[in-house]
Amino acid sequence: MFKAATFNANSIRTRLDQLLNWLDREAPDVLCVQETKVQDQDFPAEPIRAAHYHVVFRGQKSHAGVAILSRVEPSDIVYGFDEDPTDAPRLIRAVIDGVSVVNTYVPQGRDPDSEHFRYKLEWFGRLRALFEHLYDPGQPLLWMGDFNVAPLPIDIYAPQRLEDHVDYHPEARAALEAVRAWGFTDVFRHHHPDEPGHYSYWDYRARNPIERGVGWRVDHIWATAPLAAQSTRAWIDVDARRAERPSDHTFLIAEFDRS
Repeated sequence: MFKAATFNANSIRTRLDQLLNWLDREAPDVLCVQETKVQDQDFPAEPIRAAHYHVVFRGQKSHAGVAILSRVEPSDIVYGFDEDPTDAPRLIRAVIDGVSVVNTYVPQGRDPDSEHFRYKLEWFGRLRALFEHLYDPGQPLLWMGDFNVAPLPIDIYAPQRLEDHVDYHPEARAALEAVRAWGFTDVFRHHHPDEPGHYSYWDYRARNPIERGVGWRVDHIWATAPLAAQSTRAWIDVDARRAERPSDHTFLIAEFDRS
């Protein structure tokens, strides 16, 4: 069984104890982490290695940052888009135990009328081009991370009211769909079709957001057909969001029978 997970930590140093405890309990083969929010020289690599995980990462102070943790040593590690390494704190690619893994922290977009939102849409286009040029839908590939888009109305608590939000805007959903159409399956929705109320992010500012169902499903594990066919289950660890000093996101996990 191959177990993959993704987690927006919203500061890996703040969440380190929770992360290490979660690794000990769940023992994933690979964990993609976003918003590490730390410069590379300050990344807490040693405690992670002491937990018997390899780790590769790229980050910057107080913003963005990505990491891949794996039980076996990763190979073919690339940071950022080939033509623009400045995106390294948002994108890492590697091969882990024969599975290509792409970990992304997609730009949030800030406001639909801003240049940041245009950049977000362009970023999805660049990502689609990367998949077209470097991968094949017939090979085992996982795209994981915080995509900063809720794809469906059931992935957001108030779809009509929030239709113009940058994480649910029609243009953002269309840009994400264009990448999915290259050859991905949303693994969580593969196992939970048409089920509302499953979220991976709850705003800190909302009162009792989990209990009230005020959330978004913006963290994803998407797989190409060979892996999607091997997926056995997928779930969101809501209890981790109830931990002391939690991230505003939680862990999303999927298992694959590769025997």
